[in-house]
Amino acid sequence: MNNVTVNDVGPRDGLQSQARILTADERIRLVNSLLGSGLRHIEVGAFVSPRVVPAMAGTGEVLSGLNGQAGASEPVLTVLVPNARGYELAVAAGAKSVCLVLYGTDSMAQANVGMSRQQAESEAADILRRARADGVRVTATVAVAFECPFDGPVSPSLVADLAGRFLDLEADELCIADTIGAANPRQVRSLMSALTERFGANRLSCHFHDTRAMGLANVYAALESGIRKFDASIGGMGGCPFAPGASGNVATEDVVMMLEHMGFATGINLESLLAASQLARDLTQTAPGGRAVPWLRRHLGLDQPGGVAKQQ
Repeated sequence: MNNVTVNDVGPRDGLQSQARILTADERIRLVNSLLGSGLRHIEVGAFVSPRVVPAMAGTGEVLSGLNGQAGASEPVLTVLVPNARGYELAVAAGAKSVCLVLYGTDSMAQANVGMSRQQAESEAADILRRARADGVRVTATVAVAFECPFDGPVSPSLVADLAGRFLDLEADELCIADTIGAANPRQVRSLMSALTERFGANRLSCHFHDTRAMGLANVYAALESGIRKFDASIGGMGGCPFAPGASGNVATEDVVMMLEHMGFATGINLESLLAASQLARDLTQTAPGGRAVPWLRRHLGLDQPGGVAKQQ
């Protein structure tokens, strides 16, 4: 299977840790730029307390400004919901796709949502049942699936049990997240090969950070295990405010470049994606940009007079 789906989480996971808080209009502008590059899966915000995560205030306004724009090719615009109240607000704002978070450790659950791991799991299961009845698409993400900043390494069997439980509850997608960028490719291949063998790859995805410069290597390892959907963040933005040491997500432009060079089809135009990356940097003034951006700009002819791109 040569098609790979990229889900850009920059407008949520990327922006939540930036020093500059964007307005709803700026966030809509960023999402529209991503849509213009061909991305069809984007995490556009979170229904969390604006006191705790000020960058996500106004997510309802963002969602309202985006819904209904794409006609027949309507994209999957996902919002994160940390609890039942967040889910209710999301549905009221017209959300058709939500992301629930599960946790590999108690300490991370307490830091993120003030619950034990089991309490967070129970609430997520209740929300998933409601979403099934409401016709809302659900991604269940296992945070700190490899290592926790508080409790250390996480058991692969615990992650597998969580995955099985929520796939049995009919989550549309189960995402394995290396929240602090601690995993190495051997670990990724071992865990994802086991999960794909047990559950199949169709409903599995991965989320990697580049904290230790292993983000792309981990994407490759998951690809080799059969995974065909990945989270990435435009401009390499990211970092969980509740996980000490977490830095930016693997950059969307780097992931797409690697996939395209390996012969996978993403449906994403690299030139337009670079424009979205530049917009992310302009808006935030802190987004680092993908590591491949200088080479990509030369390769596409964007640094030549007139900026005429080469044919891909």
